Amino acid sequence: MGLFDAALNYLWDETIQSLRDKVVKFDLDYFYDTAIKDAKNRAKFKDEEDLVRLEDWQLVSGCQETGIITELGYKHLDYIRDMRNHASAAHPNHNEITGIQLASWLEICIQEVIAKEPQGAVIEVRKLLKSLREEVLSKDDIPPIAEAIKKLPSDLVHSLLRNTFGMYTDTKIESKIRRNINLVAIQIWKASSEEIRYEIGLKYSSFQVNAEISRKERAYEFLQQVKGLPYLPEDTIALQLNEALDALSTAHYGWNNFHTEPAPAKLVQSFIPPSGEIPKSVIQNYVLILTICRIGNEYGVSIVARDIYDDLIDRWSNEESGYLIQALNRNSKLLSKLQFSSCQKQLQLLLLRLSSNITDTAIKEMIELIAKFPISKLSKIYQDRDFKQKLSGLNL
Repeated sequence: MGLFDAALNYLWDETIQSLRDKVVKFDLDYFYDTAIKDAKNRAKFKDEEDLVRLEDWQLVSGCQETGIITELGYKHLDYIRDMRNHASAAHPNHNEITGIQLASWLEICIQEVIAKEPQGAVIEVRKLLKSLREEVLSKDDIPPIAEAIKKLPSDLVHSLLRNTFGMYTDTKIESKIRRNINLVAIQIWKASSEEIRYEIGLKYSSFQVNAEISRKERAYEFLQQVKGLPYLPEDTIALQLNEALDALSTAHYGWNNFHTEPAPAKLVQSFIPPSGEIPKSVIQNYVLILTICRIGNEYGVSIVARDIYDDLIDRWSNEESGYLIQALNRNSKLLSKLQFSSCQKQLQLLLLRLSSNITDTAIKEMIELIAKFPISKLSKIYQDRDFKQKLSGLNL
């Protein structure tokens, strides 16, 4: 009686201990990967003893994200935590707690934490994580798992993605676990939101900045596996995409290019999102190399790589088309290609693909002018008066 502020402190301590116990019994690695977003800080938390070093708010928030407590339970606990910090005996204060308030908070802590165990979808996630760590999965096992992932609440999908990414990039993990993750990663990725995808992309940069080379390489493998390279930070995409374009250019000008182009072409494709949007710093080089490879050489075009080029060119819009026009005005590598009849025909096919994507009237007129230009004179189009006049009027 009369020690309600101290009682709140005891109640909170008991609730926190109960949450820690549930985390340990549920899945400790899963919890750490979800609750601790910073990769460098995550490395400091390994076992049960480290839970006491986790801030109360991180513990409560992590329990909500992993499904150990409900969203409603989280809201209640967050309020009680705030009251414990400002109105209990834990800190000097001038606030007074009543017995009725304390009884209400006690009931909430019992109902939402102490007497409640994880259930429903949370248990499914736990079973999946256990299977990934202990079983040897095959492709035949994936369809029912994929269906179960689709039905998970978004917050559980997000925490599952963080956890599988964390396991995959752990250099000490068994190879069978990494193979299992490879089988389910794309399903988890597809079910995840844009926000969490960009968060995973940032983790790659974190490994890079902290010189965690092995983890960085694993992160790249994971993102490549789920077609997530476009979610890397813009400066990283620009650097990696330029390297891929250089490799594609080298293959194109090298010996046996029809057979060597597809691999670097697929790598370039992996960096380009469905929208086609890429960093400004790399667009000019991207348009030039893709155009040169798509029109081929005097012997034709790589048949396998051509489909990849067409897929990427279909994502071009006004900006890329403008850079193509500029290249026809001054780029010697592209203009040199256009002395061959095969390249001339392929350029016309490329322009035909572009026409439906262009909304800028002036650029559309220029593309139409180039498409109708005498095919045998395309290598000298930059000398044409109409071409020069329309080019000067473009705002590129």
